[in-house]
Amino acid sequence: MTLTCELDPTVDEELREGILALWTDVSNAGGAVGFVPPVTPEDIRPDCERSLAAVGAGQRRLIVGRDEEGRVAATAFLAYNDHRLMTHWLWVYTVMVHPRHQGRGYGRTLMAAVERVARGFHGIEAIRLTCRGGTGADAFYSACGYKEVGRVPAAIRVAPGDDRDDIIMLRVL
Repeated sequence: MTLTCELDPTVDEELREGILALWTDVSNAGGAVGFVPPVTPEDIRPDCERSLAAVGAGQRRLIVGRDEEGRVAATAFLAYNDHRLMTHWLWVYTVMVHPRHQGRGYGRTLMAAVERVARGFHGIEAIRLTCRGGTGADAFYSACGYKEVGRVPAAIRVAPGDDRDDIIMLRVL
């Protein structure tokens, strides 16, 4: 089983709906991608459309991973910094691998593609991301070469009485 990653594919209706379905399935499986289950595609559509509009406007770049059947199986959005003193690093947002592919190495393949793409951007020296505490994502990103550089305790409220840390991670290139 392999994942094929592509940078900035044409965003047509098939891709748009594939990303929306992925985001919904990841969210409903408990993935920390901005939502708490249960959610519907219509709950997620506004965020998905904003992210894709930012790609269309050149503010973000999109990496899409497809499984051997050509289905959208993974995504990551890369965002440049607008601040003139921070243009040497970029953000990674909405890193997702479909639940049916968990444990097959797709996440590592996706993060290797993120690193490869970032290395190809002129002047980029690091990649930064955040992840929700209590999910194990920080251990995954650590295994991919990211280092925890900050933590905001209880910054994410997933439910009343269930606050999670916002973990800031950095991958120096």
